[in-house]
Amino acid sequence: MHVVAVLALQDAIAFDLATPLEVFGRVRLPDGRPGYRLVVCGSAPLVEAGPVRLATEHGLDELARADTIVVPGRHHVDTPTPDDVLAALRAAAAAGTRIVSICVGAFTLAEAGLLDGLTATTHWAAADALARRHPRVQVDPQVLYVDSGQILTSAGASAGLDLCLHMIRRDYGTAVAADASRLAVAPLHRHGGQAQFIVRNPPALATTTLEPVLAWIEEHAHQDLGLADLAAAARMSVRSLHRRFHAETGQSPIEWLTGVRIRHAQELLEMTDHGVETIARRTGFASATTFRTQFRRLAGVSPRTYRATFRARA
Repeated sequence: MHVVAVLALQDAIAFDLATPLEVFGRVRLPDGRPGYRLVVCGSAPLVEAGPVRLATEHGLDELARADTIVVPGRHHVDTPTPDDVLAALRAAAAAGTRIVSICVGAFTLAEAGLLDGLTATTHWAAADALARRHPRVQVDPQVLYVDSGQILTSAGASAGLDLCLHMIRRDYGTAVAADASRLAVAPLHRHGGQAQFIVRNPPALATTTLEPVLAWIEEHAHQDLGLADLAAAARMSVRSLHRRFHAETGQSPIEWLTGVRIRHAQELLEMTDHGVETIARRTGFASATTFRTQFRRLAGVSPRTYRATFRARA
């Protein structure tokens, strides 16, 4: 039987721990047998997971007998991973064990050197930090998960569920995975990546020189604006405006403006019944076609799919 070892580290995120236990633990093969045997391997006999305390039955030595190791995220990614944990993960990788991270668990894999030269993902809010800290990792903040064969990484929270279902499909086929998805009350495959969850260009962003023009863009984004208009609002030359935007936001002025318009459009899709043409006009896009193109480029899904996903939640 396929053995899945879930690694419980101090300060683990309880949701990340529970996801693989619930999803893999409910898998049944066509003949009724369980698809996986689950073990929880603790870095200590008693592990803190936020408000929860877990008594772990197995130690790190059990990782060597697992077919798959799942590494949940931790609340504080700056905390160094214990050397014995890193050594156990490296040994398992060298032996060919499949190793998976959920959410910011990717930081632990990167610290062990297991993501060097690979594309990986993590929670979008932590993606920049992962890229800065581990420059040999190609971080993709847009996707729900990355399957590199032996090493797999997922984005935040519920993306761990997407990755678990993907692995079940890889291990046992679509029929078994579809049954697992029904038990989890989750789609076997979700449209789009985590780009649709990113809050783009929040108005509270603090910069040294751009705060007035960012506030002005927030208020006037629905208007027909060009670079000259933004430069005039900032009381800068176009060249200076470009330089300051790249230095303080990492974007061009027009990229920033488009991001603000997309965020405003997301709010209208969530909170109103306005059609695409109306939303395009109210958020400053030249046409509904341009709006649809830019929305899909930045959010990863169509406006219609975004509304179907988020309207009920709003």
